[in-house]
Amino acid sequence: MIENKIVEAIKKALIELDYPTDNISVVVSNRPELADYQYNGVFSLAKELHNNPIVIGEEITNKLNELNYNSFSKIEFAKPGFINFTLSNEFINEALNEMLSKPKFNINLDNKDTYVIDYGGPNIAKPLHVGHLRSAIIGESIKRILLYAGNKVISDVHLGDYGLQIGQVIYGLKKYNISIDNITLDILEKVYPEMSGLCKEDEEVKKICEQITKDLQDGNKEYNEYFKKIRDISGEDILRIYRFLDVNFDLWYGESDSYKYLDRVTDKLNEKGLLYDSQGAKVVDVKEDNDHNEMPPFIFQKSNGAYLYSSTDLATIEQRMEDYNPTHMLYVTDLRQHMHFESLFRVAKKMGYDISYEHLGYGTVNGVDGKPFKTRKGDAPKLDDLFKEVKESFLKSNSKNEEMSESDLDIITNAIIKYADLQNNREKDYIFDISKFSEIHGKTGPYLLYTYLRINKILNNEKLDIDSFNNDIYNAFDRDLRIKLLNLCNVFNNALNSRMPSVLGSYLFEVAMKASQFYEANRINGLEDKEKKDNWLLLLTLTNKVLKEMLNLLIIDIPTKM
Repeated sequence: MIENKIVEAIKKALIELDYPTDNISVVVSNRPELADYQYNGVFSLAKELHNNPIVIGEEITNKLNELNYNSFSKIEFAKPGFINFTLSNEFINEALNEMLSKPKFNINLDNKDTYVIDYGGPNIAKPLHVGHLRSAIIGESIKRILLYAGNKVISDVHLGDYGLQIGQVIYGLKKYNISIDNITLDILEKVYPEMSGLCKEDEEVKKICEQITKDLQDGNKEYNEYFKKIRDISGEDILRIYRFLDVNFDLWYGESDSYKYLDRVTDKLNEKGLLYDSQGAKVVDVKEDNDHNEMPPFIFQKSNGAYLYSSTDLATIEQRMEDYNPTHMLYVTDLRQHMHFESLFRVAKKMGYDISYEHLGYGTVNGVDGKPFKTRKGDAPKLDDLFKEVKESFLKSNSKNEEMSESDLDIITNAIIKYADLQNNREKDYIFDISKFSEIHGKTGPYLLYTYLRINKILNNEKLDIDSFNNDIYNAFDRDLRIKLLNLCNVFNNALNSRMPSVLGSYLFEVAMKASQFYEANRINGLEDKEKKDNWLLLLTLTNKVLKEMLNLLIIDIPTKM
């Protein structure tokens, strides 16, 4: 990382000045017209030394210049307390050559941890709708980033397949005398919402559905036959949607798969004296002395003996620890489930599974009215309908789009949906404006794809005869693009450590903008200066390599044309 080399230079200067060398950090300059990087530690150092920051800053700057680093063309002190670093052409090109010649752009990838990441989490027996989108997209992207960094990652869709909705569906199927052999996806999509609504209106029906759910969990043979058929039919449709999105899982486990671990978990909780009765239910205290908000007990088993998803989540941790012994367990779900996961993690640690747990919460997808995204009917659109609407919007944006192949249109539809989501901080709600995100201009998926394809066209029309940069940088547009590419290592590590794909998403837009400005200002085709042309072709080659590999981490493929 470039920042590390600057930190080393500052540390050496501080040592020679006999100054403290704690907590040295540098940042990319927010004034690129003045410098590439900036050291802001002068103020804290001056405070520690009881001296004027201007005096301290000038001393450090003078010492840095005295040491004569050829990595920098300029090191300047800016009052009242900043040290600015401008990289030399030699250093820029040396770093770019390392990006070109070494695997994965010379990013420091020494991560060897084992992660289990839980995302997707749809309930069977009902179609995937827009509310299921974020968990799938964000989770898949985080998984790919973790894998790219060298970690071992096991992904689990963790289907909701043993909750009340199954009892409701079985009740509805029996009510309408629909045999197991006659169950279809269309029937499931009609029965579930009807029975769910009925349970809200009729308390007796709700109790019957709860009992069916309990009997299913206890091994009722007839209900299990219904359950297996429902899971098979619904699972095939869920898999079809995820395949379209290029979202893939190592494990297709559900709540039901954890039931064989519940007795073992019960024994462990009892052995540690954690489980106690509360109004007939079995619970675990999770409140800690430093809690500022109310933290209710963790309910492990209801008073009627039924288990909840809190129970099965705990049993699933037991299963994952036995099967994979991970160092990290990540859960990508709605932010509103934070309390549940905080409680779950505390119980798991009390059981002795003191590993790293993270709840990676996300906000809601809203329409242009700022409210949760709905159809004209007022309900959340099925993902099939959303895909169709997005594709139609892109086709309408330009008449020439109708000449594209279906496979390319599917790739672009994916890019529109995914980049609309992944350019945003996952913890924030965002507005999904289909017409805006379908445009080929602005911060959109089509813009990134168009930039890549335009660069590719330039490269295909020219022959490249070099594989490394020389020390010339020919103009400001050239330099800006090179510096932006050098930021990749820092950006990737930020995305990795923060679990924020949006860091990569925003960076790629900036790369695309710099690349567009570069090739608009510098006409390469027909350029007679062979050395300059080769350097620029190599720069565009590296740019497209970065765009393609990092877009893949955002689950975005490249179409053949646009």
